[in-house]
Amino acid sequence: MKNRAHGIKDSARPLGSARGRLVRLRFGASPRREPHRRNCRLTMVKVLSICVLVVTVCLAASSVRSADKTPQIALRRTTNTSSSLYAKLQSVDIDDVRWTKGFWAERFDLCHKVMIPNMWQLLEDPQISHAYDNFLIAAGLKKGRHRGPKWHDGDFYKWLEAAAFVYGVTKDEKLNQQMDQIIDVIGRTQREDGYIHTPVIISQRSQSPDSTEFANRLDFETYNMGHLMTCACIHYRATGKATLLNIAKKAADFLYMVYKKSPQDLANNAICPSHYMGIIEMYRTTGEPRYLELAKALIDIRDPRLRGGKLTPAKAGETGTDHNQDRIPFRKQTKAVGHAVRANYLYAGAADVYAETGDKSLLAALEAIWHDVAYRKMYVNGATGALYDGASPDGSKNHEAIQLVHQAYGREYQLPNITAYNESCATVGFALWNWRMLAITAQARFADVLELALYNGVLSAISLDGKKFFYTNPLRVVEDLPFELRWSRKREPYISCFCCPPNVVRTIAEVSSFVYSISDEGIWVNLYGSNVLDTKFPDDSRVKLIQETDYPWDGTIRIILEDAPARDFSVFLRIPGWANGSIVKVNDKLAGYNLKTEQYFEVKRKWSAGDVIELVLPMPVKLIEANPLVEEVRNQAAIKRGPIVYCLESVDLPDGVKITDVSIPPAIKLRERFDEELLRGVTVLQGKAHVLGGSNWGEVLYRQISHQKPKAVDIRLIPYYAWGNRGKSEMTVWIPLR
Repeated sequence: MKNRAHGIKDSARPLGSARGRLVRLRFGASPRREPHRRNCRLTMVKVLSICVLVVTVCLAASSVRSADKTPQIALRRTTNTSSSLYAKLQSVDIDDVRWTKGFWAERFDLCHKVMIPNMWQLLEDPQISHAYDNFLIAAGLKKGRHRGPKWHDGDFYKWLEAAAFVYGVTKDEKLNQQMDQIIDVIGRTQREDGYIHTPVIISQRSQSPDSTEFANRLDFETYNMGHLMTCACIHYRATGKATLLNIAKKAADFLYMVYKKSPQDLANNAICPSHYMGIIEMYRTTGEPRYLELAKALIDIRDPRLRGGKLTPAKAGETGTDHNQDRIPFRKQTKAVGHAVRANYLYAGAADVYAETGDKSLLAALEAIWHDVAYRKMYVNGATGALYDGASPDGSKNHEAIQLVHQAYGREYQLPNITAYNESCATVGFALWNWRMLAITAQARFADVLELALYNGVLSAISLDGKKFFYTNPLRVVEDLPFELRWSRKREPYISCFCCPPNVVRTIAEVSSFVYSISDEGIWVNLYGSNVLDTKFPDDSRVKLIQETDYPWDGTIRIILEDAPARDFSVFLRIPGWANGSIVKVNDKLAGYNLKTEQYFEVKRKWSAGDVIELVLPMPVKLIEANPLVEEVRNQAAIKRGPIVYCLESVDLPDGVKITDVSIPPAIKLRERFDEELLRGVTVLQGKAHVLGGSNWGEVLYRQISHQKPKAVDIRLIPYYAWGNRGKSEMTVWIPLR
């Protein structure tokens, strides 16, 4: 965006003004008016004294501002790309979008009233989570040792970010006071040099000989600091207070110092690199150029040969791994590899760096990797990271080069269902990456995947009451397995590795920030849901509109303009990839029909208050098949309607019928019906399926196909995100065709 300089007119008065007369009296007074001249001198002394006082106060204020360098809040956006030269779209302020009713309004309200307070009870209870307790101990306010995983600080910051965003919308004073008290404790935890990581600080308080910074890359120090930075920016924009931002600035300065002194330490400790996004957001918030320098360097030093701008021989422990996406320099990568959470965080951070620098080599790598994920490694529900454990580079001729990878992306088309890992954090990271790709490209395909992940990947990770969580998200669950899986197959109130629950909660809190983007050309409608938008364009002109819809259950969307600038501007409507035959009307007149999918449809005109846009997105039920290279789902179908992926749950089957007994005809007729009483209100799909007995396999591995005639049975499909909320059950997304 181009910066617009606002000229300030000179307010100097003409000679006939009071100031002019004063000057003349001083320098041009007549000798015949000496008494009056003495009075004038006294007046001048008083005026000059006042001027000196004013200048002194101004200089003092300037000195304070210079020392603090905290900018005045002008924009309060979740990701602030307003000055990012290579971002085509800007987000809107935190409180510019307010849900009014329907799907996302209900979830935001639940987030505010249930998810956030429930999670606080978990995080502050020293018998459950230890997260807040660790800060109290590190701050010297309590005695004890560090407990819980090394990344627990980051979990806590995610929750705090959710609370800050919700406060920014609701102005809930209880949240405001609670955050103040928590931030005071966090500040007491931080060392003078800016380092903040409770495991090490607690250890240093006890004078342990092993308490050194960056001693182990699995201590997740930079990961924790990255979430602190992101949280601090949201808190600052939501509250106007710089208390947490100042803590984050000291942490960012510490990382910059480490980069200058020992870039190798920073490179080796880039585990789940949330600090890439965090550092860029700190740069956007403070304008500190060192932070942009650091963000660019963080990409460069991932090359294990590159240290401080110089190529040096790799030493033991410095060689990269696919597990951490640093075996190959980032700019040369074309495939998603390794740990999916680490990968998606990295890709989101690299997109942020591109938005500020325009480094085309970064964008080329991001596009290639995104293509690999979206067309070869993404599940039908938008989840990523297929394998509990994998190997990379898999199948390499150089056997010694193969490395173990946990929570792995896996090979192309390797998408198992029962053992699907799909960590909830990976889906959140995937959403963050696609949001940033949308900002830098303005291409609807990224918004399509963002929507898919939000409805079917993020929401599935939390129970409908907002109090229980999945760590992994399989697409098929059956009761009898001859092997053990690491994580529970039902949602739990607390998970020992608690990174996912607060990540999901902060994402649900912030969905409103994804709904619209703005640019010099107009408004971009990325997601649909009943809300009010009241925002400003980059030229400071105001626009207000109301969106009314029963989406995602109904594809009719009405947008009413309430206030608009007196000039032409465009409204860009996203036409999802599934919405064939869409139409747009403006004031009941046809503006477009059979619109191209996976694109934005532009309506440009001079708008007036009361103008109405009506968009109709057809939502037929669709049976989806996978590429035949996805061996796990050959001759099976998934069912989608609009943005929602459906599943079959055993509680909706007759007694004695198992999920594995059910098949559907390719021409199945599924009727949609909204059930207000079921699962907090969902559209269900009903139809006739086939059931073939013989699910009792025992110890048999192979057997002859039965010629038994299948029986017809009524089935009811529910949204995948809502499964597992009616007690223990089996579930499948993919259903065999027969």
